Amino acid sequence: MRQQTLKVLLITIITFGLYYLLQNFHFKTLYSCLCNLVPIKAIAYFLTYIIVGLPLLIGLFFTHKPKDIFDCLGISNGFFKGFFFAFLFTLPMLIGYSIVFKFNVDITCNKILGGAVFAAFFEELYFRGVFFGQLFRFTKIGFIPSVFLCALIFALEHLWQSTDPSTLIGIFFTTFIGAIFFAWLYIEWDNNLWIPIGLHLFMNLHWMLFSVGDNALGGTYANIFRAITIIVTIVGTLFYKRQTGKKLVINRNRLWINKISINNDK
Repeated sequence: MRQQTLKVLLITIITFGLYYLLQNFHFKTLYSCLCNLVPIKAIAYFLTYIIVGLPLLIGLFFTHKPKDIFDCLGISNGFFKGFFFAFLFTLPMLIGYSIVFKFNVDITCNKILGGAVFAAFFEELYFRGVFFGQLFRFTKIGFIPSVFLCALIFALEHLWQSTDPSTLIGIFFTTFIGAIFFAWLYIEWDNNLWIPIGLHLFMNLHWMLFSVGDNALGGTYANIFRAITIIVTIVGTLFYKRQTGKKLVINRNRLWINKISINNDK
């Protein structure tokens, strides 16, 4: 088990490091090149995400059998359940924003695909499915150490949205806590990555549809309805666990060290 933990840890850290370099230093260049080759910007954006994520995807072949990779990422099933509950949980944001804010008349399909669909899918796939998920599900590393570095990098990735110090602090803590929240949902919904993908997508989409804010921090009303959505999601998750007769996976036996294999819980 120690050998398996070390193998997964090293491969995950190395491949995520390569992804991070490609994402931060070559994403825009790759996207610009692909825009010259592909007439549809959304497709170019999608392909760019795939290319920068290749180190992560290749790394999975060194830690899992090819036939098990989708399951190890949490995307082999549960698609409809994930998106149904995600939409249900985010209704407070949709309803609240539609009442308080005006509809964004400048919204386009390309903006929705890039800012909501692709951003949600690939960020959850790479950060939660690969980085956090591989460490927590397939090693003896506990939830806190597995999620901390992932959440830290995820939060730092969003700091480009502002240059104001107070706003930056707000964005950092908002996205840091959000990363932990999405990781918790992923595990508690039976390793179903479609739950955080769907929640991330609809939260981004509702935000964009009604011009709620220029960055991830938002204003008072934006955060009130976002907080309600988070509370509804937590209550809904606890209700789901109770109805299915399953105990919470994240408990004291898995906070720092995974004393019980996460994949033993079905």
